[in-house]
Amino acid sequence: MQTWQMQTAKARFSDLVQRANHDGPQEITVHGRSMAVVVSRELFDKLSGAGDSLVEFMQASPLMGLDELVFERDPSPGREVSL
Repeated sequence: MQTWQMQTAKARFSDLVQRANHDGPQEITVHGRSMAVVVSRELFDKLSGAGDSLVEFMQASPLMGLDELVFERDPSPGREVSL
């Protein structure tokens, strides 16, 4: 991962974005401390799961279609609440 100082990242923002798209994540530092990482839209969507609905996520489960799958209920009563 390439590291950019903030002032360089601001001055060369277009280059920073293009490198994130082609070379992978780009780190931005302020006073030597890592503050941000710029990633391509494709990587962001992959990492965040953007675009997948809950139904699609559940259908992709390795447990999909298992009829013998049983979830046991906890028989204990709920906690006491004083009103």
